[in-house]
Amino acid sequence: MSATTAAAPAAPAPQAGFRPANIPLTTLGLALASFMQVLDLTIANVSLPTISGNLGGSANQATWVITSFAVSNAIALPLTGWLTRHFGERKLFVWATFLFVIASLLCGLASSMGLLVAARALQGFVAGPMYPITQALLISIYPAHKRGQAIALLAMVTVVAPIAGPILGGWITDNYSWEWIFFINVPIGLFASFVVGSQLRGRPERLEKPKMDYVGLITLVIGVGALQILLDLGNDEDWFRSELIVWLAIASAISLVVFVIWELTDRDPIVNLRLFRHRNFSAGTAAMVVAYAAFFSVGILVPLWLQRNLGFTPIWAGFATAPIGILPVILTPFVGKYAHKFDLRWLATIAFIAMSMTSFARSGFNLDVDFRHIAMVQLFQGFGVALFFMPVLQILLSDLQPHEIAAGSGLATFMRTLGGSFAASLTTYAWTERGAVHHAHITEKLSAYDPATTGMIARVGGGDLQRGAAMLERMISNQAAQIGFNEIFHLLGIIFLVVIAFVWFAKPPFTPKIAGAAETAGGH
Repeated sequence: MSATTAAAPAAPAPQAGFRPANIPLTTLGLALASFMQVLDLTIANVSLPTISGNLGGSANQATWVITSFAVSNAIALPLTGWLTRHFGERKLFVWATFLFVIASLLCGLASSMGLLVAARALQGFVAGPMYPITQALLISIYPAHKRGQAIALLAMVTVVAPIAGPILGGWITDNYSWEWIFFINVPIGLFASFVVGSQLRGRPERLEKPKMDYVGLITLVIGVGALQILLDLGNDEDWFRSELIVWLAIASAISLVVFVIWELTDRDPIVNLRLFRHRNFSAGTAAMVVAYAAFFSVGILVPLWLQRNLGFTPIWAGFATAPIGILPVILTPFVGKYAHKFDLRWLATIAFIAMSMTSFARSGFNLDVDFRHIAMVQLFQGFGVALFFMPVLQILLSDLQPHEIAAGSGLATFMRTLGGSFAASLTTYAWTERGAVHHAHITEKLSAYDPATTGMIARVGGGDLQRGAAMLERMISNQAAQIGFNEIFHLLGIIFLVVIAFVWFAKPPFTPKIAGAAETAGGH
């Protein structure tokens, strides 16, 4: 590492005293860009059958619309630090947002499944730096006493956008056409790019000319790409019974081991893993990854359960789960404004206790639970969510140097995204497996030669044994799946309690170090 680079951490951030002419307008542009990017993680999910039908693709091909975005996004996220050093935060945000608009336009104009998957891959890659850069820019333009509110705003976006995605995507697809789930990004992205670019013009940037770490880049692309594809396809391919999954696992394991060793020993790595030397960053990231994985599991499992076991339509499943976003929208401004008066570790602890309680409540659900009860549990979980993201985000950023915030945010977001991918795969796999186990336990006591069993089948089927057997099988399958659902949520409740220990490894103060630099620069 050069002497200039080595000495840099001691210097104040050059942009520390910069304030845009219109902070609310700049904040709106940054928030809209992040909302648009996070929304696109889920907005296409409910439209896959329509998309595959219109473009002549199979159901398996349609899943690549989601997988291609996730893979390229996961690869781009940890590169945020290197890209920031090379291009600067303002320029990187403007160009990433503009290219996201172009990619969205290409998605809507795609005339084949192959073109759509390629456009989604481009969209996912350019979306990678957008959220971390937004976080870094918001922290830098706000004075110290308002930075909690800025982080809280992003936390609200993180919660609300994935909830709104399926509902909005389904509504657009039903009332217009699937292309518009991508076209709506065009005016939003152009507005955000123009506003942020113009408002932050003249903002000093700390630019470097880092060398390209080709070994790190190649091992990152292979390792993360193979791992993300493995996680996305694992359930469909029956995991390690599939030769494809085995080879993906081998390629991912070897590449990631080489990647970690190389990045920790290289003088100028493309991903700065040395950020984990910071105690609060390590503790906060660990808490974020595990808690987000559990939270993501809830978001995956509840809608599936509502549709498969309770017979809800996709739109009603969306309405039943949507109350989780109400309290974060209401409480987040207050959390951001007053959180600095409290120990953030206690706020996070209360959040995890609330999320644990809702998980334990779901572990007692049965097939007769009504819409109101489901929605109320979702509503109460929103209280925990409102206190979760902002405190943990502020904790993990608190001991980073000013020039490390973009890289740290990108790395933490990457870890969080990967945790969500693991959660999605493992949760659906565990639910299927536990359902099969309980189905076997229930049916082992039934026999076609048992008069009690045949009598029950006859009663269920109204005298028609074949119809009765089919109805009994469906009842058993639903009950077995319900028991598996309850077991998973009991485990999630325990996980949320365990995460509490992670945040208490962090040590105050929890104000980002850029605050001190900002006030110093502002005073001169």
